Amino acid sequence: MVTRSFAHGHGQVRYAPPAPDTGLPVVGELAGLLAAAATRPDAEPPGGGPVLREAACGYWSRRGLRCHPEDIAASPGTGPLLTALLAAHGGDVLMPRPCPLSWTPQVRLLGRPAYHVPTPAECGGVPDPYALLETVRRVRAEGGRPAVLLLGVADDPTGTVAPPELVHEACEAAAGEGLHVISDETWRDTVHRPHDTVFVSPAEMRPGDVTVLCDLAGALTPAAWPAAVARFPPGPSGAAHRARALDVLTALGADLPGPLAAAVAHALDEPEAVTARNAAATALHARVAAAAHRAVLDAGALALPPEAGRHLYADLGPLRGALAERGVTDSIELEDHLTARLGAPAPGAHRFGDELGALRVRLATTPLLGATPEERLEALTAEDPLDLPHVARALAGLSAALRDPEPRPDRAATAGGPRT
Repeated sequence: MVTRSFAHGHGQVRYAPPAPDTGLPVVGELAGLLAAAATRPDAEPPGGGPVLREAACGYWSRRGLRCHPEDIAASPGTGPLLTALLAAHGGDVLMPRPCPLSWTPQVRLLGRPAYHVPTPAECGGVPDPYALLETVRRVRAEGGRPAVLLLGVADDPTGTVAPPELVHEACEAAAGEGLHVISDETWRDTVHRPHDTVFVSPAEMRPGDVTVLCDLAGALTPAAWPAAVARFPPGPSGAAHRARALDVLTALGADLPGPLAAAVAHALDEPEAVTARNAAATALHARVAAAAHRAVLDAGALALPPEAGRHLYADLGPLRGALAERGVTDSIELEDHLTARLGAPAPGAHRFGDELGALRVRLATTPLLGATPEERLEALTAEDPLDLPHVARALAGLSAALRDPEPRPDRAATAGGPRT
């Protein structure tokens, strides 16, 4: 029997933290464009206007994914766009376990079942091909209609990058079962070691069967500017799905504000100011993520080495005994506990479609850069951010929270509750 994923209590969606942002100020060039366009009174048409869509074509063409403006759709953030993409396809949805915390709720909003497929031991984001085939077989045997596979080569929450051979095998398995693939490539431009890590999009392997989704807050725009773009497969099938997705975006009123669209289109053109900031921010978060990973391992916990993004996924299962003595026995309790200890969100495994009993959390690197914009900018420009006192203190605090699960009485008495 296949088990569908259902939300636990304690707020699967409500109050869920967003994906980690850079923690850095807006690039001045983009802020100036937004300010200059502030008097524009109109919104973009559903799916984005021609200038924005042309810029998105250029963005993907530079990554080897040729397309035309009529293959593109944009929206204010990934939420409405992913809803529209899923609504454009009938049937049930499969996704890796763990997966981004918004995916399962998005599927349920459409009244669809969400089936989670295990990932291999070496990475997240892409399901094990054999487990995928077995899950499809069982879903069909129970009367389901598997139709869509969601995946992310550069993964949230694990921060890993799936190797090309795994992506190929998973895409071949999906195609053989008639599944349409939606590839979330939000984090593709935040790979920590781009010369050593190979990122291959499923759309390069099967261009007619894959829709690509990208939240621009991953690398190009501030998190406070909701903007996402999708690239549909070329040809009649892709055009039909795009038309249905635009119908949904229209019904949702999910139109990009005109002033924001001007700045977003410029960001998609990848001017030097934007690419330089992303390169510097990625290097900063990579350095701090590696240090956080060492802190996790030194505490006796487990985590895959982070390879992209601004996060890692820590498994505190080896510390279960010590945590149980403090009343922490599942991921909800672990989330509450570490969020209070760290003063920053530490979303638990249950939010990512993982087992409630798993003692896993996503740890973001942004809070480790400093508490103020000035401290984070200092970290960005430092020769080695780990030498900065405020970064060293934050990493020491992470180590202490993992090594010593019990707050010290003097700290507990003055904590004043979790900070946000």
